[in-house]
Amino acid sequence: MLSGRRLDLLDPSPLDIEITDIAHGLARVARWNGQTVGDHAFSVAQHSLVVEKIISARLDDPRWRLAALLHDGPEYVIGDMISPFKAILGGDYKGVEARLQRVIHIRFGLPADLPTDITKAIKAADRVSAHAEAIGLAGFTEEEANMFFGRPGRQRIDPASLVPLPAKEAQTRFLETFSAVDGLCLEAARASPATSLGQDALADTALPAQEG
Repeated sequence: MLSGRRLDLLDPSPLDIEITDIAHGLARVARWNGQTVGDHAFSVAQHSLVVEKIISARLDDPRWRLAALLHDGPEYVIGDMISPFKAILGGDYKGVEARLQRVIHIRFGLPADLPTDITKAIKAADRVSAHAEAIGLAGFTEEEANMFFGRPGRQRIDPASLVPLPAKEAQTRFLETFSAVDGLCLEAARASPATSLGQDALADTALPAQEG
């Protein structure tokens, strides 16, 4: 890693995770294998910002905003593979990805395994973003996007957030958002160390989860 850390992919440690490495890597990993419009690739870092924005409008707890921002964190070292190829690779790939995600969570003060409802909400937000990206960036028709990602319902993405950015700018915005949300997490922890988001709140705020 550019930070000087040496990350063991088979046995990763939270001590070897640095947010600067994550931001640098995700800002240079292209969504849709680079098959998008614009002069720059639409990066995983930008996608992560969109997903965090969706979650921030649904859930008050800053921990889950942080989890949304980091939901594709492992891709800073393993890249972004399309779902059909992930399926071909099978359990080995998923195992590496899951281990990395858990240590990223631990490194930044999140539960290693997120609550089920939070995971579903983030996956739903991920699909809303993918639906908008598919139509706005990757040449899908609305019908095709609906087939692959489900209908987004009332949620709409700000078109400005889908304008592909240069890697350095995407990296900077990712780090700025991380700093702001992480600061909110620290404030919340100081104010109420035992604070947790109840199931009633989740029921009112979670995005509808579509299977697939």
